[in-house]
Amino acid sequence: MSMGNILEVKNLHVSFKSYAGTVKAVRGVDFVLGPQQTLAMVGESGCGKTVTAKSILRLFGRTSGEISKDSSILFHDEELLNLNKRKLSEIRGGKISMIFQDSMTSLNPTMRVGKQIAECIRLHNKISREEAMKKACDLLRLVEIPNPEERLKNFPHQMSGGMRQRVMIAMALSCNPEVLIADEPTTALDVTIQAQLIDLLRSLRERMGMSVILVTHDLGVVADFADYIQVMYAGQIVERGTKEEIFKDPKHPYTWALLDSIPNRSQPRKSRLYSLKGTPPNLLLPIEGCPFAARCRYCMPVCKKQAPTETSFSDSHRVNCWLNHPMAPKDVRKGGGAQ
Repeated sequence: MSMGNILEVKNLHVSFKSYAGTVKAVRGVDFVLGPQQTLAMVGESGCGKTVTAKSILRLFGRTSGEISKDSSILFHDEELLNLNKRKLSEIRGGKISMIFQDSMTSLNPTMRVGKQIAECIRLHNKISREEAMKKACDLLRLVEIPNPEERLKNFPHQMSGGMRQRVMIAMALSCNPEVLIADEPTTALDVTIQAQLIDLLRSLRERMGMSVILVTHDLGVVADFADYIQVMYAGQIVERGTKEEIFKDPKHPYTWALLDSIPNRSQPRKSRLYSLKGTPPNLLLPIEGCPFAARCRYCMPVCKKQAPTETSFSDSHRVNCWLNHPMAPKDVRKGGGAQ
């Protein structure tokens, strides 16, 4: 593992068996996460973001998801894929925590939220119920839920979507994890609440010294939050770089399309928002060439025949696209949108 990295994922391949065949959901993903860094995984639904995140904690059973034997997930140089259930349980929640997408289905509707948070605390700490409830109250206060003493007594359905998501964050932080994985934490929330949650995560990251992996389909959400961004498509990373590199000098047509789909106040009022046409490839089938070729307006013959090699523009900025080859046409727009 490189010096200073907390987490290192190498050659991650994840597949699922279905009645129609084997779905290869993640195909050779590599990335590293350093101390107090925020890494954003961005892409459309079905691109492999959540599967990649869940693979870190092996949150799908061996029967439902299979990680390749050649894959590696190192946490402080310890191979997570080799851990038994007991040791893996110590890592889950204790050192690496995860916030799930739908707070209503992630929380137990029959239990008060205070008891649910206290259970998480007692799972990793030998303390009494009274101490756990006191810490649960402190956690609700930490995530800025008003009147936390009363909110401990609420059932999930008695809280708004934004408050439920704050409860999920409180549960994830209950054991002071080193890494927090947030899977679409702002989905189905209005824009104002989304901004509040991102501000809260930023504040907690700085206060607790955590590293964060943020999974999202919306590049707009990560604009002021992520340090590094990796753009995923069809189970692969097609572009990666710092926030500045991805937003100011994107190199992949898929990244251009994602950026163009963000509403912009400078656009004329009645102009149409850009929408990427077509659908992602069928992950049941082998992918020949570039996975984005069928939807790319700049597609060349080589794109359909051979997978693009990785091109490096800096130590952090790398892209898999034939447009960046020296022999590619020079009149193709190299950044700032799909057009």
